[in-house]
Amino acid sequence: MTRYADIVATASYLPEIEVTNDALRERFAHTDGFVDKMEAGTGIKRRWYAPDDWATSDLALPAARRALERAGRKPEDVDLLILGTDSPDFITPATSTVLQHKLGAINAGTFDIGCACASFPTGLATAAGWIAANPSLRTVLVVGVYLMHRLADPDDPMVFFYGDGAGAAVLEPADGPGFVSAAAQADGSYARHWGIFAGGTAEPASVEAVEAGRTRVKMLERYPPEVNHEGWPRVVRRLAENGGFALDDIDLLIFTQVRKPSIEVVMNDLGLPVERAHTIMEECGYTGSACIGMAFDDAVQRGKVCRGDLVVFVGSGVGYNQAGAAFRVRDLAGARRSER
Repeated sequence: MTRYADIVATASYLPEIEVTNDALRERFAHTDGFVDKMEAGTGIKRRWYAPDDWATSDLALPAARRALERAGRKPEDVDLLILGTDSPDFITPATSTVLQHKLGAINAGTFDIGCACASFPTGLATAAGWIAANPSLRTVLVVGVYLMHRLADPDDPMVFFYGDGAGAAVLEPADGPGFVSAAAQADGSYARHWGIFAGGTAEPASVEAVEAGRTRVKMLERYPPEVNHEGWPRVVRRLAENGGFALDDIDLLIFTQVRKPSIEVVMNDLGLPVERAHTIMEECGYTGSACIGMAFDDAVQRGKVCRGDLVVFVGSGVGYNQAGAAFRVRDLAGARRSER
């Protein structure tokens, strides 16, 4: 019997410290309108920070707990915990192991996914593969989490983007899709555009690296808009081809929440109404590895997701990585009954 993966519950967590664009305008008054330009170009109005003594695993914990509660599961029911982030607690060990301990998921295996902001759809597709291939596996918890502002220079205007947050999903076996298809693509020629370039094996951490700011996240060169404007539609079309569905069959699209105008460009390319793409970056900032899980949970909680809906997730991460996953909503907690 074929085993499919079904998303049975979602959750998200937004911390409580609000940082408005007005606060950043005051901080970066010397930058000749940088915040105004970024607000107009992204749609971001505010972002939220975790307390200074929190690590990424602390930020992930409330979302993980809430997702399990909505699924009717306890931490000890989790068989596999997959965590996606590029702001880990440590270079090693894996942050998923830290979260596993804090959550009390004593029976779970864990691993991290490190393809930056493409990590959440990659995690969903990976969970679906584990469920399909392992009859003993029942409950998989996927968490995307982002605490990048802690790794940024507070005097770098690019902190405009970074908001903290976490999104989570619980996946379990079903006798029908559920999971429909996955796709991924990458281009490592962009690997030096945006990142943290010291602290690993290419350049171990040193006093010189710290003083030069190379252990902080930094954009060295802007990505051309075509990376997403052309890349996202290509991923969506590959998902449709792999999954045997038409573009117009898609009920909801969740893209990386970095620039609202980019989502509008992509939806126009796909020939789909922009209303089918749910966004949260306006009120949450760019929450990176967490944003797709957070946006999907927000859509569920707002009553925008019906049982039977075909949902497409597409993420972009520095490096760059792009990944997508398509799911049919079946027994998702909080999803409305279809009115069609």
